[in-house]
Amino acid sequence: MSSNSGPPANQQSRDAAADPGVAPTRSEKVKAFMIANSLLLGILCAIGIAAAYPKLGAVYLAPKITATYICVIYIFLLSGISLKTRELVNALKNYKFNAAVQVFNLMVVSSLTYALTRFLLGIEATSDNLAEGLVITSCLPMTINMVIVLTKSSGGDEASAVFNAAFGNLLGVFVTPPLVLMYLGESDDINFTTVLFKLSVRVLLPLAVGQIIQFFLPKIKEFVQKHKFRFKKSQEFALIFIVYTVFCNTFYDDGENDDEGQVGASTGEVFLMIAIILVWIIVIMSLAWLTFFVLYKDSPTLRVFALYGCSHKTIAMGIPLITAMYETSEKLALYTLPILVWHPTQLILGSLLAPRLSDWVEREKERLGLEDDGFTKKEKEEEEVGKLVDDQDKDNDGAAQFEIGGDDNAL
Repeated sequence: MSSNSGPPANQQSRDAAADPGVAPTRSEKVKAFMIANSLLLGILCAIGIAAAYPKLGAVYLAPKITATYICVIYIFLLSGISLKTRELVNALKNYKFNAAVQVFNLMVVSSLTYALTRFLLGIEATSDNLAEGLVITSCLPMTINMVIVLTKSSGGDEASAVFNAAFGNLLGVFVTPPLVLMYLGESDDINFTTVLFKLSVRVLLPLAVGQIIQFFLPKIKEFVQKHKFRFKKSQEFALIFIVYTVFCNTFYDDGENDDEGQVGASTGEVFLMIAIILVWIIVIMSLAWLTFFVLYKDSPTLRVFALYGCSHKTIAMGIPLITAMYETSEKLALYTLPILVWHPTQLILGSLLAPRLSDWVEREKERLGLEDDGFTKKEKEEEEVGKLVDDQDKDNDGAAQFEIGGDDNAL
């Protein structure tokens, strides 16, 4: 009986934080921060635990079954259930803008990043493995939740964010592996046939099953939607477990085979990679802003979304995809390190920009005379006139048909 007396504690704390009339306590602030950043905090803890006792995750927890199959399949099954494919069709009207964002995110960013890594290797500023990991990260699609939340809080076009985030992740399943193979080529660790089979079993099949459940088993879909917060956290836990086993395997193998760096890179190289990624994301965001200023000068909400959509890279689908492609590689931890750095960096930068962009969007809307839906008053008036004309034409056609019908009846 007590379980039905009110919302869960975490829901109450979120409601209290959202109510401007209630000042949250310090413990509530800490709790809200931990909930909002649970993925990042969990990953940091997982890496620390993996370093302390790697044999647990490398051997005893059977990572080749639990991490590479069960967790990956679970993540993409839930993605298939929650992926709103019907909404994708509704947003296809702005196909030129959507195509520009996807091409920039997947093709332009990856090609520029590949050129950057060749330069860094040429001046010996990083190792081959970290450079390859950065290229792999650049081939990943954009985030889903983060890009939508930041776009909304920045006053950007939320509908475009929802469409491109969902479509981009679906597209990334098919585009990312060929892109990675195009840049890095096949090796002893990976070949196209093996990758295609692994992705079919662990990614495509669960996505397809999830879509079938969404369309033909609505009760399961409703149950998942009802407990969306808990299922989201369970997905995060599965992702954290994958990261944990990846680093367990790395620490455990390296500890047995050599006495050099535990992850195959020096501390200096890791910190240099963090600095490179920070600067590189800023460069990409600047290029995206300039590009869409030229293409969509009078569409501030679209430009705000494009700023995030062109530069964000997903960790939720990125880690499972990288794991599926490189599960037997000793370089797996180094290949996942750049996305582990990219993820919090894009969040920090986006959070800093959001309030400033929101104010800028309001000023631009006022300057351009735009309504909240992005249309000018003149465009909306013309649209209303067009609808009235169409309705009048339909009424006239109906009257004409009635008159013809009346003549026929008279005959």
